[in-house]
Amino acid sequence: MPRDPRVEPGALRIRLLAGAAALALAAWSGASQAQEASNVPLPTTTGPDGLAPGAVYVDAETVARDGDVISATGGAERVLARFRNTTLRAGQLTYDLAAGVGTADDRVEFVDPEGTFVFASHLELDPDLGAGVAVDFATRFRNGASLMAATAVRRSENVNELNYALFTPCPICDADGNPKQPSIAIQAEKVVQDEELRAVLYRNAVFRVGGVPVLYLPWFAHPDPTVERASGFLVPGPSYDEGRGVSLEVPYLQVVSPSEDWLISPQFNSHIAPLLNLQWRRRFEDGTVVLRGGYTYERNFGDFDLDSDGDAESNVTFGERTSRSYFLGYGRFDPQGPWRWGFTAERTSDKTLFDRYDVRDPYQDNGLYYGDQRRLISQIYTEHQTDRSYVSVAAFTLQSLRVASFDPVTPALNIFEDDGVLPVVAPLVEARWEPEGPIFGGRLRLRGSAVSLYRDDYVGSPILRAVAAPAGAVSGLPGVDTRRVSTQVDWRRTVISAGGVRWEPFVDLRADLYSIADLPPSLGLDDEAIARGRATAGVDVSYPLIRQFGATDLILEPMAQLSVSTDSDLDPRIPIEDSQTVELDESSLFRIDRFPGYDLYEGGGRITAGLRSTLRWDEGRQASLFVGRSIRTDEEPAFLVPAPDAPTQLYDPSGLASDTSDWVVQGDFSPSDRIRGWGHATIDSSGDVRRAEIAVDGRWGRRNLATVSYILDRSNPVVGPDNRNYEFLQLAGQQFVYGNWGVAFSGIADLERTRRPGQPDPGYLVRSEIGLLFDDDCFRFELGWRRDNTSVRPSGPAEGPYVRLTLATFGGTGY
Repeated sequence: MPRDPRVEPGALRIRLLAGAAALALAAWSGASQAQEASNVPLPTTTGPDGLAPGAVYVDAETVARDGDVISATGGAERVLARFRNTTLRAGQLTYDLAAGVGTADDRVEFVDPEGTFVFASHLELDPDLGAGVAVDFATRFRNGASLMAATAVRRSENVNELNYALFTPCPICDADGNPKQPSIAIQAEKVVQDEELRAVLYRNAVFRVGGVPVLYLPWFAHPDPTVERASGFLVPGPSYDEGRGVSLEVPYLQVVSPSEDWLISPQFNSHIAPLLNLQWRRRFEDGTVVLRGGYTYERNFGDFDLDSDGDAESNVTFGERTSRSYFLGYGRFDPQGPWRWGFTAERTSDKTLFDRYDVRDPYQDNGLYYGDQRRLISQIYTEHQTDRSYVSVAAFTLQSLRVASFDPVTPALNIFEDDGVLPVVAPLVEARWEPEGPIFGGRLRLRGSAVSLYRDDYVGSPILRAVAAPAGAVSGLPGVDTRRVSTQVDWRRTVISAGGVRWEPFVDLRADLYSIADLPPSLGLDDEAIARGRATAGVDVSYPLIRQFGATDLILEPMAQLSVSTDSDLDPRIPIEDSQTVELDESSLFRIDRFPGYDLYEGGGRITAGLRSTLRWDEGRQASLFVGRSIRTDEEPAFLVPAPDAPTQLYDPSGLASDTSDWVVQGDFSPSDRIRGWGHATIDSSGDVRRAEIAVDGRWGRRNLATVSYILDRSNPVVGPDNRNYEFLQLAGQQFVYGNWGVAFSGIADLERTRRPGQPDPGYLVRSEIGLLFDDDCFRFELGWRRDNTSVRPSGPAEGPYVRLTLATFGGTGY
């Protein structure tokens, strides 16, 4: 059939129907065809839907023409039309060639290229899709939100107007497809969806929870659900603290561009002045910058004043009003090529500001180095990485928010760690390189490291050895400055014998050069230059064995290492900066350098042996256990450190000072896809546990879960106020009782507190929460009671109600 001259070519490809294609189907009732007008050349390329540009596929029971009106009608199955990556189904489709208007009736369903569904009983659109009308309109967005209305009118390309409408971000059907009442919804007399404004506007809005009206607003707006980010208020965060009183944080997101936004989030408090929080984010072509900060003008508050009985009065304000603030920022840039760089900038005016105002996530790992909990790090760094090389250069400073001495009466009098005892590190260089191809049949790796550390204030143990620490007063002594350059050559080869034994001979050569300044005057030393070296050769041997018992596999892997090194040269003048903490586990037990860093290392001969056993059954279920230990030819008294509460007594925090190391026991298990756990412990020669950590996760039902963890450190045998041994038990989980209603709970118990003078009874709960929980696919709501008894809290123990609300669709701050 010739193309009607009154119809533009685009009209033949509108989302409703192409008249020429439909009429071409009239001769074949019930057939499925795809055809263009006879005088239109067939394109040679096809789109994602398999159709050529401008082509239409129509499947209908009958096709007829009455004057300028072409109609297609379905039978048991609705009419199906596909075009321009869209799909349209309806009981009947019509297209008026004269008016250029298409209509669809009877169970209309339309799906656009982005996956948005539109349903209606009657749909009418003009050729340019610039205007249209829908009756019994409903749409479902890609994120699961739904918008329904008695009538919908498309005023323009960007504006849709709905009358007597309802919006919900929640599912409106259950798992079986039956209708259900949405958990939350907004019903309004009129709703305008403005795609250019990227917002949904409501007139006479009624908020419903479980179908029950709970709030009326004459007008309301929220971001368009099809928009990832849009300006507007986000979900407020209520909280309670005995020091601040009732708090409400009201975040507002201002989107400047697709790559930049501001988050303005003031915290209003009933007892003290508000805290203004700001965040700026910007994405660049090759990186991201995030800067956040906060400011208030207020006095301190917490347990401070002492009453007539010598006890602290709770939650009083004290001191002078002054400016209090924090700044947390970072940037990461990864341009094309092997180079990348970044920075972090973290500082606060008060040691306890984050605790007083419950600032969210202040201790984040956003750079090359991490400041750890209660330490802020400001750094700048750059990295260069290829397949066979790596170089990093960094410089950083630290701010400590840790408590150095707890006050037995009031946390407001805690003594915090002085920033002057922390080093300024500039620079810190790490490098490694591997040549291409094997060297003597094995892998050769070259390493290099250099660092300069500067301290303002004197620090004794564990930085300085006992023989280097001066006796008597140390106030006013300068901090020790250290500079080090290290090089290391590591060669290793793997050979597997015909019997399946794995042999890995290795050679390791290392040299260090130190320059030490500002040693204690009592040593009578000036700036010292110290050189040392170590050579190591050895072999790793392992022999994995497997035995099958039906569908069960048992794997036994005995392993051993024999190594010989030159004697260690642990000069007492060298401060211990980077080797204070040792974590002995299955992997580190077989390392040549079991201490992290370079300041401490082992020498002499040693034999390390272990056995790993693994049991696997029933498609992914398994359990494994490793037991190992190391024996050295000589003891190493340089690994002993003075006890903080008795400097004349030495103890071994590493488990490596004796000629036999601690036993390492490590395992994991997952007997089902709902239960998993792991554990790790180091046990000394007398059978006492030095360190241990165990965790078990469990799930039951669809959403019930719980986590139990236990951690222990008994490395310091000397009891006293400065003893930092710990023993914690942590429990967290949720249990649904009826439908979407349940109980959420969490708690941390400090089992070691009773061993410290002035601390409460054993099993003292550091933090605890229990609350009523409602959670469905739409939103999560918690209302409960919590108590915080952490010793670092400046406001003392606090308890009170908490409210947490997470909505599915009403805006967010994520990119």
